[in-house]
Amino acid sequence: MNNTNDSNTALKPNADQQAIALAYESSDYAPRVVAKGRGLIAEQIIARAKENNVFVHESKDLVALLMQVDLDDHIPPALYQAIAEILAWLYRLEKGVVNMGDVVY
Repeated sequence: MNNTNDSNTALKPNADQQAIALAYESSDYAPRVVAKGRGLIAEQIIARAKENNVFVHESKDLVALLMQVDLDDHIPPALYQAIAEILAWLYRLEKGVVNMGDVVY
């Protein structure tokens, strides 16, 4: 029986997992990276977002680019379009324009 191995694997953090948290204030000229991490830290960022009903968007390519941005720095202009599209989609979601069946949390 291999249950012990399976349960131990389930408890181990995914070392490849990465996560970024962005914040945007009306006084900011662009969103800022307010949290980022790998492995257990990434899992905690995602868990905290979900606990607070914050949408979690999954995009390995975008996260890889954002991981290069220092903590508390604004995102670079090259990423404005990608982030703006996500924010516009979230705005439509909050206003009820997007079908909730299409949402992945």
